[in-house]
Amino acid sequence: MADTVIVTRKLPAPVEERMRELFDVELNPDDRPRTQAELVQAVRRARVLVPTITDRIDASVLAQAGDRLGLIANYGNGVDHIAVEAAAERRIVVTNTPGVLTEDTADMTMALILALPRRIVEGVRIMEERAFPGWSPTWMMGSRVWGKRLGIVGMGRIGAAVARRAKAFGMSVHYHNRRPAAPSIAEPLGATYWQSLDQMLARMDFVSIHCPQTPATYHLLSARRLALLRPEAMLVNIARGDIVDEAALIAQLEEGRLAGAGLDVYAGEPAVNPRLSALARDGRAILLPHMASSTVEGRIDMGEKVIINIRTFLDGHRPPDLVLAGLPLVHGAARA
Repeated sequence: MADTVIVTRKLPAPVEERMRELFDVELNPDDRPRTQAELVQAVRRARVLVPTITDRIDASVLAQAGDRLGLIANYGNGVDHIAVEAAAERRIVVTNTPGVLTEDTADMTMALILALPRRIVEGVRIMEERAFPGWSPTWMMGSRVWGKRLGIVGMGRIGAAVARRAKAFGMSVHYHNRRPAAPSIAEPLGATYWQSLDQMLARMDFVSIHCPQTPATYHLLSARRLALLRPEAMLVNIARGDIVDEAALIAQLEEGRLAGAGLDVYAGEPAVNPRLSALARDGRAILLPHMASSTVEGRIDMGEKVIINIRTFLDGHRPPDLVLAGLPLVHGAARA
């Protein structure tokens, strides 16, 4: 039987072209997200499934997988949409695409950190509406980022890349992690480690979230923790929507207990709370459509990692980007 590779969403043309050359692949030409029923049919037939963040590969889907499914080669870094433990129990390998989106995501984070206090989106809207009344010494005043304190929640690859950019803009870098970053990372940045997230939040001018979404980080920034932020502080989230208690964040912005928020992810994504949209119209929030990692180069690099993981697996070797590194592999035509 052929080693069928099923791809759930439309990928960049160079990636799809290379997949056609290498694999017996089924692509998604119209980019319509697959339903749960269609995902079940895919895991029943595939040797390799290539899902994205929009596909919920939960335990109920995996329970219906065929004996041939051996690899879930996720097109993306985060795997919170995949029941990784359930896959491991069925001896299905899960891989992701780490590292390739670090700089792109950090760029967008820094763009939000700059855009929020300098009211860039408001300024663009004024020009689009032809409402520019002329220069005035006291009109459209924002605040500077130079000299401000940035608190990074999660000093991994992306957090460190954001820290490098922030330092170049004259910000002081602070961070909270489960453990201190390696001296080779923290020392060139002059970064201050906070063991207590609560204490860090209470002292920052900006807070940027870069931790993965796990059961332990669900509402990590809870209503209680959001209340610790200073009224002048601003929050940026390009990680996952459920890391922040969105309802509490909205209330805090509406009541003027937080100066602003820049969001690229949402709790009910792709739906966006209408109250957030109202805050954006009032200039108290900047809302982006989950585009922090969206560059041509990054998307192609992701595809190349997926291809390497698939090719290595089908050749009977351990893929380089295993999510569960200790999972034993079963090679051959089937997982009997």
